[in-house]
Amino acid sequence: MHESGHLGVIEEYEVEVPMRDGVILRGNLWRPDSDGQVPALLMRTPYGKAKAGMERYVRAGYAVMTQDTRGRYASDGEFVLFSEDQTLDGRDGYDTIEWLAAQPWCDGNIGTFGPSYNAWMQWEAAAEQPPSLRAMCADTIPMELTSVDWWGSFRPGRRVKWWLTTIAPDLRRRAGMSPPHTPAEARRIFEETELNLWLGYLPWKDLPRHMPEPLATYARNWLADPARPRWKFAEKHARVQVPNLDFSGYFDHCNGTIYHLPGMQKNAATEVARKQTKLILGPYNHGGFGKRKFGEIDFGPQAQFDKTDIMIRWFDHWLKGLDNGVDTDPPLRYFVMGSGQWKSAETWPVPGAEPTELYLHSDGSANPVDASGTLSAEKPGDEPADGYTYDPRDPCPTLWTTGLFTLPSDRRELEYRDDILYYRTEPLTEEIEITGHPEVVLYAASSAPDTDFFARLVDEHPDGEDGQPGPALEICYGMVRARHRNSWQEEELIEPGEVVEYRIRLGATACRFLKGHRIRLEITSSDFANHDRNHNTGGDDLAEMEMVPADQTILHSAAHPSRLILPRISD
Repeated sequence: MHESGHLGVIEEYEVEVPMRDGVILRGNLWRPDSDGQVPALLMRTPYGKAKAGMERYVRAGYAVMTQDTRGRYASDGEFVLFSEDQTLDGRDGYDTIEWLAAQPWCDGNIGTFGPSYNAWMQWEAAAEQPPSLRAMCADTIPMELTSVDWWGSFRPGRRVKWWLTTIAPDLRRRAGMSPPHTPAEARRIFEETELNLWLGYLPWKDLPRHMPEPLATYARNWLADPARPRWKFAEKHARVQVPNLDFSGYFDHCNGTIYHLPGMQKNAATEVARKQTKLILGPYNHGGFGKRKFGEIDFGPQAQFDKTDIMIRWFDHWLKGLDNGVDTDPPLRYFVMGSGQWKSAETWPVPGAEPTELYLHSDGSANPVDASGTLSAEKPGDEPADGYTYDPRDPCPTLWTTGLFTLPSDRRELEYRDDILYYRTEPLTEEIEITGHPEVVLYAASSAPDTDFFARLVDEHPDGEDGQPGPALEICYGMVRARHRNSWQEEELIEPGEVVEYRIRLGATACRFLKGHRIRLEITSSDFANHDRNHNTGGDDLAEMEMVPADQTILHSAAHPSRLILPRISD
């Protein structure tokens, strides 16, 4: 350990914290250079502990420790990935919390913070009920982890990059293997040299052979049993005694975190945890909380906030006892895209949404977008079906950057493709606000024994003053893998040519479609590399190389009334 200080902050590096089994974990510590005791904040992470950036918390009157978790970077012990059933991360969190509380400069009140994997660490520790823990800010970690999301599809883009560039480098270093040894080095190689190699890799089940142990074994187990639940948060909530402040985004691949709010409200171990857990939900992606702009997409000035300020206010109340109104804040604050305004509610899904049905119509041709089908409240009669060919060797590309994080996107970029069907309302004469999870009831047939269908809700802006088409902003999407249309755990292939009803639940959203805008629904069969490609063979898509095209038929008639169901909020 070495110590330094500047401008009233004491900095201690590689601070050793002993665990109950004798393993030493190491962290960096910042605390006020003053007499007296202060509360402490803890962030435990497998990503390499922070070396700077904690001064705002210190100047707000906190000590802060960021710690390498067991088996990572400077900490001793063996690393166990969070996809496994048994880790020591909860126990290690408990021991570190109580070690901090016992330090002479600490007043005994501890809070935890950090997003994503770091948030999972907090939930594990809180379930162990450390007596000095007062509150946590565990944000953007889903309720459950499987290697399949959204009804049976593996999501290789972010997952593969995370395995190879975030988890693997330090394991390679510790094992004495060749570089890359740091995430920065691995990301550069991945993005600049090997992106196409890894995203085009087949078959996925062979990928673990390119990984160091123990990651290779974890990934192999993950891909061998993709539907097995790992985290079981519904059980952990019942052991959590402290309130949590969560942040989530409509465009975050981890936005299943929103269900911690109703889960804690129903099951948490104490009244304060049930009544005081909070969620802030807005138009953000993973790590983009409080940003108003993503590329050319601007959600307006009200979308912008300082996450750190909100967290400090949270901990000021629960760790210092300040009467700052945190306890009277609503359980849920959510941002309504289109209106640019925040609203509040008691829980998620927001109560009071009324299902509003818009039926698909066309004359048998719903592509290109200028010759699209329509959406209306009128039920369909005898109408010809629409069709397209889905070729998994030429899938619809995901609209994202090399960071491979989900992002809000302008769907105009894909309007050149002929494997997307479009259904649009007329320009709206009244505003329509929705909040919740839209649903698509889709009647479809395929020439394949298994295939995918994607449904994407889009806010289509009117043409600009220059006559150019306005943005077509993705609002939310969902998908279904045919074999998993009824269950993740069980497979049920389809009969080629048979009409099947699919119910596709779209992601969480809140949007106000303004006058002059169109509500647009897109139907297609791929979104690669956000989701893996269905090979259309009926075999194991994670193990096979063969891919075949599928002819897809979308029906909208009196007998097969395909429709979009919007959770409409009354003014």
